[in-house]
Amino acid sequence: MPVRWFVLAFALAALASCKVSSNDEEKPAPPSPSASAAPSAAPVPEGGALAASEKREDAGAAPDASDAGVVDDRPLHHTTQEELLALISIAPGKKWRKRDPGEFLRRYVGPDGPGQTNQGNPALARHVIARAQCLEGLRGITLQTEAQREACGGHENMVPVYEGGDPEKAKVCIDVFEYPNRPCELPMVWVPPAHAAALCELQGKRLCTQEEWVLACRGDPGGGEPSTYAYGSELDLDICNTNKPAAKWSDKPCDPRTIDTTWATCATNTEPSGSYPRCRSRFGVFDQHGNVAEAMTRFDPEEDKVVSQLKGSAFFYVDVARRLDEPPRREVYSDHCAHDPRWHVQPIRKAFHVNYHLGFRCCHARGGRSPAR
Repeated sequence: MPVRWFVLAFALAALASCKVSSNDEEKPAPPSPSASAAPSAAPVPEGGALAASEKREDAGAAPDASDAGVVDDRPLHHTTQEELLALISIAPGKKWRKRDPGEFLRRYVGPDGPGQTNQGNPALARHVIARAQCLEGLRGITLQTEAQREACGGHENMVPVYEGGDPEKAKVCIDVFEYPNRPCELPMVWVPPAHAAALCELQGKRLCTQEEWVLACRGDPGGGEPSTYAYGSELDLDICNTNKPAAKWSDKPCDPRTIDTTWATCATNTEPSGSYPRCRSRFGVFDQHGNVAEAMTRFDPEEDKVVSQLKGSAFFYVDVARRLDEPPRREVYSDHCAHDPRWHVQPIRKAFHVNYHLGFRCCHARGGRSPAR
């Protein structure tokens, strides 16, 4: 597949999968017709039910593939609404616009198509790393220390990020993994930034700002110089899930004319979060390059409001990759930590762009601080 054609298809997919509400800022995007039959009786956990791979007393350590003598060989894709909802944590007492959050979750989380947040179309997706293999790769890696958990308000799998080498000055914590922030689970996609913000809020968190995300990617806990990429100074497409060319990983071309044709033809070829142990920043944050692109927020002084900001790269980044020392070209981009694209910039409450390769992660302001403007 020529690179120019792929980038055009990528851009068309982004445009075709935009969703903007009517003139009501508070009204969520309606589900697509293909998602209208989602079941309504699936239970919604409060406080967050741990997946089998996470049930450990030493919660700071990476899950072990041999826990309890049983290898976790569950299918990677969760294909029922109940299974997807079990991945979502809700802070005790949290409401959605003063209502039961289950109303929101049962409507907008489910496996039935692009009108619901899920892990992509399981009929098309190709994964090469099994959950047990992912868990084995994380063996011995400390995802979060007890001190970090305390600093992050008791939230699991979060780490504080800060400048100057002084952790006491950390103003924010960030999820170690892409949402749902669980090791060796596939990230969620088909989620508009407005809904991503709501899912973070239900956990007592919020969407990360671009500045926080960049700090987590390039910063040094010891106060050293920033890095170009989360893993170092040179682009390496094999360190993260960024090296799956579309022409070799799909039986037929992605058809981005509408969100329904995108769902039917565009494969979400992600891998379980943490499957690439070297794809980790110095703060310990995984997959900031590859797997899925991520939605975050940015304060726009011209608009005087918080807007959506999409950045990062997905599993097919090899098709559009550019090294920093190469001349700029329209068809490619350099996915370094501080790359600042202005893709689908919308007021956050009206940001309903979705795609088969777009996810997010959450942040938590320490001490109730609001994000910097």
